[in-house]
Amino acid sequence: MQSANMQEGKTKRSSSNFWWQAAGIIGELLIAFAVICALYIAWQMWWTGEQAEHTQVEARQAISWQNPKTGDKTKIALPQNTDPPALSKPKSEDLVARLYIPRFGNQWERNVVEGITPDILSKRGLGHYPTTQMPGAIGNFAVAGHRNGYGQPLGDVDLLKPGDAIVVRTKDYWFVYKYTSYKIVTPDHGEVIDANPDHPGEKPTKRMLTLTTCEPKYTAATHRWISYAKFAYWAKISDGIPKELSTIDEQGKVKFINNEQQSLVSRLSSLVPVMVVVLLVYMMIFVAGAIAWQWPELRAIHSGLKKKPDASIFGGLLRIQPGITAIRWILSILIYFFIVLALFQWIFPWGASTIPFLQQMSNYSTTV
Repeated sequence: MQSANMQEGKTKRSSSNFWWQAAGIIGELLIAFAVICALYIAWQMWWTGEQAEHTQVEARQAISWQNPKTGDKTKIALPQNTDPPALSKPKSEDLVARLYIPRFGNQWERNVVEGITPDILSKRGLGHYPTTQMPGAIGNFAVAGHRNGYGQPLGDVDLLKPGDAIVVRTKDYWFVYKYTSYKIVTPDHGEVIDANPDHPGEKPTKRMLTLTTCEPKYTAATHRWISYAKFAYWAKISDGIPKELSTIDEQGKVKFINNEQQSLVSRLSSLVPVMVVVLLVYMMIFVAGAIAWQWPELRAIHSGLKKKPDASIFGGLLRIQPGITAIRWILSILIYFFIVLALFQWIFPWGASTIPFLQQMSNYSTTV
C-alpha cells in the first residue's frame, strides 16, 4: 500500500513537472516573439533609414553635379527675380533634385528621384510625381515620401510653419520655396497634385511645390498630409548658396549649414559581411573552447554531479556550447546576434513585402 502511494506521488510530481516545463517553454516562445516584434520596429524605424541614406549617398556620389562655392570662399548666391530656367524632363528613376528643409534640421537632405514606386520611396529618398511639373515651373512640383520608417523623410511635416524655406537643388540651380499651408485628405483626392490644386483643371498661374505623405504617422495610413509651398526665387549654384541654407561662424564667415556627413552605420551596403565575421568569430571560439575545456556543463549533468535541468530553449542553447560559463555565454550571445542580423537582412524585408498585415503597416501608398 505504501509503495503504491509512493508511486502515485511520483506520477503526480512527474505530471506537474511536465506541465511546469511546458509552461516555461511557452513563456520562452512568447518572450522570443516579443523580442522579434521589438526588433521589427527597430528595423522599420531605424535600419531602413540607414539603408536609404546609403543608397542616396551613393546616388549623389555617382553624378557630376558641381559643388556650391563653400569653404572659406562661401558666399550667398544672388537671388534671381527673372523667370526660372526651364528644366528638361528626367528619365524614370533619374535623380531630379536634392531637397533641403532647415525646419527638419541643418543636416536634413534627401534625394528626389523621378517616379513614385515603392522601391524609390523605400530606398532612394523622395519621389517626384512624373505627371507634375519640374522645379521652378508654373504649376506644381509634387513630391511624395514616407512619414514613418525608411528614414522618415517627411516625418516632421507637422512642424512646418508658414514662411519656412523648402529649398530644391538641381544640377545648376537653387529653387527656393516658402511653406504656406497644409491639408489632410483621403487617398482619393488626386487633385492635390494638380497643376492648379486650388482650381483643378484650370490653367495654372503660380509656381508651387507640394509634399505628400501619410497620415496618421504611426498607424495604418487612412489619410494623406498635403503640404503646400509657394515659389520665392531661384539662384545659380555657381554663385554660392541660398541665404536660407547659410550660417555665420565665429569669424563672421558664411558657412553652408549642411556638412553632408554620412553616419557610420549607413556606410554598410549589406549586413552579410558582418554576419560572416560573427560566424568566423563564433567558430574560432567554439573550437578553442572545445579543445581547452570540452563540454564541462554537459559532463557534469551526465555524470550526476549536477541535477538534470528542466527543459528550456534558451538554457539548452547555452548548455550545448563548449567551455567554461563565460565562454558559453559569449558563444550564445554571438548566436543571438547572428540571428538578429539575419532578421534585418532577409526575414524582415521579406515579411514587409509579403505578409499582408506587414505590407499595410510598412509600405507607403502614393495614391492621393
